Amino acid sequence: MKFLIEFFPVILFFAAYKLYSLIPAPVIESINASMPFSLTPGNASDSIYFATLVAIVISGITVLVHSINHRNFNKNQTITFVLFLIFGGATLLLRDPTFIKWKPTVINLVFALIFLGSAFIGDKTLAQRFLGGAIDAPRNIWNKLNTAWIAFFVFVAVINLYIAYNFSEEIWVNFKLFGMMGLTIAFIIIQMIILSRYITVKPEE
Repeated sequence: MKFLIEFFPVILFFAAYKLYSLIPAPVIESINASMPFSLTPGNASDSIYFATLVAIVISGITVLVHSINHRNFNKNQTITFVLFLIFGGATLLLRDPTFIKWKPTVINLVFALIFLGSAFIGDKTLAQRFLGGAIDAPRNIWNKLNTAWIAFFVFVAVINLYIAYNFSEEIWVNFKLFGMMGLTIAFIIIQMIILSRYITVKPEE
């Protein structure tokens, strides 16, 4: 469930991009009236801008709802929203989709740096902090797992730019949802298979 929540803004970004041409003109005109930019109803080239706007709004709502329900801010959601706001805002104001295409690369590099920093700060890596409650593994396994996450984030950051600059916008949008989600799921499954021997089950009281 938490995994899907993390991808929710991306899912709606994809849906908004694909369905933009079907949105009635009055709806688009009402959006234009409240924004410092304008969208042309039915214009396929504006799909990326509408999708970007939707992603920014949904990402912000996700952060707000979590803060209300849990009385704190989810770090991953907050980082995602801030980067959506920066790169998405630049995309909308400058009418240049290059910025939103860079956003997945930047956020993956940010997470790579966070995982890297956890190897030197504190007594536990970030990987161990996330999974340590369910897995009893030796220190070297946690270090390898943390390194694997760093490599994964860097890989996704690089492949995102490769697809963004070498393929069509539509292919990049498809990759942003299905490619990144698929890679993440596959990585987690492989990781859990490798770590399955270390999973501990607490006895019932």
